[in-house]
Amino acid sequence: MSGIITVGPEGQFIVPESPIIPIIVGDGIGPDIWRATRPILDGAAAKSGHGPIEWLEVAAGQKAMDETGEYLPQTTLDALRKYRVSLKGPLGTPVGGGIRSLNVAIRKELDLYACIRPVKYIPGTPSPVRQPEKINMVIFRENTEDVYAGLEWPAGSPEADELISFVSQKFGACIRPGSSVGLKPMSEFGSKRLIRMAMKWALDKKLPNLTLVHKGNIMKFTEGFFRAWGYELAADEFGPQTVPESEADAGDKRLIIKDRIADNMFMQTLLRPDEYSVLAMPNLNGDYLSDALAAQIGGLGMAPGANVGDGLAVFEATHGTAPKYAGCDMVNPCSLILSGAFMLEFMGWNDAAKLVYQAVAKTIASKIVTYDLARQMDGVAPVATSAFGAAVVERL
Repeated sequence: MSGIITVGPEGQFIVPESPIIPIIVGDGIGPDIWRATRPILDGAAAKSGHGPIEWLEVAAGQKAMDETGEYLPQTTLDALRKYRVSLKGPLGTPVGGGIRSLNVAIRKELDLYACIRPVKYIPGTPSPVRQPEKINMVIFRENTEDVYAGLEWPAGSPEADELISFVSQKFGACIRPGSSVGLKPMSEFGSKRLIRMAMKWALDKKLPNLTLVHKGNIMKFTEGFFRAWGYELAADEFGPQTVPESEADAGDKRLIIKDRIADNMFMQTLLRPDEYSVLAMPNLNGDYLSDALAAQIGGLGMAPGANVGDGLAVFEATHGTAPKYAGCDMVNPCSLILSGAFMLEFMGWNDAAKLVYQAVAKTIASKIVTYDLARQMDGVAPVATSAFGAAVVERL
C-alpha cells in the first residue's frame, strides 16, 4: 500500500516501502527524459526489493499555465510539501514578465536553502581534462541569499536613485549616478544552516575534508563572514569531530575544515581536484563552480542535483529545457536519471541507487551514448534518448 514519506525526530526521512513521490515532468525535453528515466528508477527499486514507487504527476511550467492559468499553482507547492521528496525535470522561465525563474520560485516558496550537486566522473565519458577520474566532490550551495535574494533595481529607476542617494549621504559611498544597484544580503542564520548541512553530510559519509569557498578577501563582511561563521560553527557544534586545516596533522582522522578564495578554487578544481571532498559556498560562487565542475565530467547532461531544506527535498535535472530538441528523442537523460538515483540514496535506498549508478556506467562503457557524448568520441554513433534508457534498464 502506498504511503507518505515523513520526517523523524533527527530530521531524517522515514520512507514507506511504496512511497508516493510527486514528479514535475517539466518543459521542453522534460517528457523525453522522463520517459527514459522512469523505467530505470522503477526497475532499480523492484530489483532491490523496494517499491513500487507511486509517481504523482503535478504540474508546473507551461503545462500548468495551459491547464490552470498559473505557471506554479498552489496545489503543486502543496503537494511538494505534503509528500516531502519530489523529482522534477527542467522548467522554462517565462519571457517578458511573470516569475523570474520557476526553479528559484520553488526553492524560495519551500525554503530549499541548500542546492546539492554531487560531481563524480563516470569512466568512458568524454571530458576536456586529462584526469577527470580525480573528480569526486559534492557542492553545497546556499540557495536563498546572496544574489538570489533578487534585491536589485534598474538604472534610472526611482528606487535605484533613492538608494544611491541614501548610501552616498549616509555612508559616504561613491556610486556613479545612473547606475543599476543591488543588495547582497548574507546572514549568519542562512550561512550556518547551509554549512551545518554540509558538515553533517561530510561526517556521515566519513569524508576527509570540507572547504568553505568565498571571496572574503574583497567582500569582507558578506563572504568573509561566511568563512568566519563556518569555522565558528565547526568549533561550536562539531568540536572534536573537526579540525581547521592549519591545525591538522598528517593522517588526521577528523574532518579537516579548509577555506579557499573562489577564484583560486576554480584553479584547484582543475589542478588538484582529488584534494577536495565537500565544498560549501554562497550562492553565486556555487552557481559558477557547479557548472565548471560539471563540464569536467561530461557537461550538465551528466550532472545530478537536489534542492533540500528541513524535511523537504526536490531532486532535479540541472540543465535547461532545450526547446528545439523537445520531442526529438535525442537528448541525454543522465542528469534526470542520476538525480533520481541521488533521490533513492537520500531516501535510504542505497542498494537501488547503486544499481542505477552501475547500470549507467556500464551503458557508457559499452559506448551506448546520446549525441552530446557521441560527438566527442571517435567512431561512436549516437542512440536515441529512449534507446539509452532501454540500455540502462537492460544493465540493471
